[in-house]
Amino acid sequence: MWELLDARGPGAGLAVSAAAVRGSLNVWDYLFSSAPTLAESLSAAVELRSVVANPTVGGAIVVDGGLLTIRETRPDTPEAVVAAIEEFSLAIMLRRAREATGRHLVPVRVAFTTSAPRCHNHLVDEFGTSRIDFDAEHAEFTLIDAAAIPTGGGPNETRMFRQYAELLLANAVTATDWNDELRLAIHESMNHGGAELRPVADRLGISTRTLQRRLGERGTTWREQVDAVRTEQAALLLRDTDLPVRSVAARLGYGDVRSFRRAFQRWHGRAPGVWRELSA
Repeated sequence: MWELLDARGPGAGLAVSAAAVRGSLNVWDYLFSSAPTLAESLSAAVELRSVVANPTVGGAIVVDGGLLTIRETRPDTPEAVVAAIEEFSLAIMLRRAREATGRHLVPVRVAFTTSAPRCHNHLVDEFGTSRIDFDAEHAEFTLIDAAAIPTGGGPNETRMFRQYAELLLANAVTATDWNDELRLAIHESMNHGGAELRPVADRLGISTRTLQRRLGERGTTWREQVDAVRTEQAALLLRDTDLPVRSVAARLGYGDVRSFRRAFQRWHGRAPGVWRELSA
């Protein structure tokens, strides 16, 4: 879908966000007014965004003094469509924040990870500011003095919307599908420097607490899942590449090759070098 929309050129993501009126994204739209303050409501929307988005897509709400930043994880999609996706993601978050607060919130800064288009007046019009950066580390926008703005939600609303969103997720995703998504997220995290709980939870669009709870419900642990991915990837790298054992260890997030050798011996009953020779 995004490939087709991107063919329209700049502004494709904004067009989609404009068409997504409040309520069209089901319960997710109402999470923006499910808690007492904007920061809390945004956090709920980001944590449970997998009701409308790929579970590997993540984000974060960062409160730093008077600054409230809505940050998006760069999507793992072809480069050609990243701009459209980031346009949509930031625009829909700002639209919902404006609707929830009843205020025309204007960011003090907007950023995209993609290169600047030849003209970005459409972005200035949408976000209400000319302070727009490109080639940034994250796609994000920052509001000032907005974290504590009321969004109308009380304890009952928070609990009701959260439970409904979690019920939708539980019914929509089978255990097998979720395990596949989890292992993919762990693998992608390894490719970016190591398998840590929070980055993986962000990729899945859930909190670390929710991730730990789901693992417990399935009778497994975080360490078991990381080891399962490492076991599989270690075998593939040793069998299908000429990478030295030290490089394989680094790829899998081990800072010490000796730790990797011990782990591999435990998994496969042989040292990595011996296993590679026997698998050739």
